[in-house]
Amino acid sequence: MRVLILGATGPVGISLSQEILSSIQDSTLVLFVRSPQKVPDDLSSNSRVTVITGQLTDIESLTKAMEGVDAVCSALGPSVKKGPFHPSGEPLAHAYEGVIDVMKKHGVKRLFALGTASIPAPEDKSDVTFAALVTGISVFARTAYKDMVAIGETIKKQDDLDWIIVRVPLLNDKPNRNVIAGFIGDGFVNTGLSRIAFAVFVVAQLNNTQSTWIKKAPMVCNP
Repeated sequence: MRVLILGATGPVGISLSQEILSSIQDSTLVLFVRSPQKVPDDLSSNSRVTVITGQLTDIESLTKAMEGVDAVCSALGPSVKKGPFHPSGEPLAHAYEGVIDVMKKHGVKRLFALGTASIPAPEDKSDVTFAALVTGISVFARTAYKDMVAIGETIKKQDDLDWIIVRVPLLNDKPNRNVIAGFIGDGFVNTGLSRIAFAVFVVAQLNNTQSTWIKKAPMVCNP
């Protein structure tokens, strides 16, 4: 299995890359990054990893990165630290449009994308805690909120792709690998998730081409 990782130099992308290499035998990775010097040594020196430098708007480089790929895993998302200063115009959603276009030209049908509670799912129910989180982001990080919503809208209309939007709550660096998936307000989902558990969930879906989560946006968390 050859997997293209977007957002590979962030904490989530690094955890995901490491988990795929350790858990999926014979897997190879293509890391598409803006700053190759930020790729950890254990990844950049791995013979199963190819690092390609480019911007998401650089279709030529993205096309090169997509060659021979079986699935795209994206850890892209607005920076938490830069949330209030996220650029306007939904740049990440527009980047996804380019990524999806290149995927289709190469016949790549599997897309796993990081999302948040700002992206609604029809299965969601009312939940005071999540509603407060989303309201806070929409008020204090308006441009980031709008971009995340637009990402969800962009992906959800791709009827010819096997996409899963893996929505996450508040992320942490705890070593907890246990993960559950559901929907907001179901009585099981909560607001805490370790980054490694996100990676564990995505790897499980990579290994399951008949996943029940295809074309859905589950919220994942630690039990």
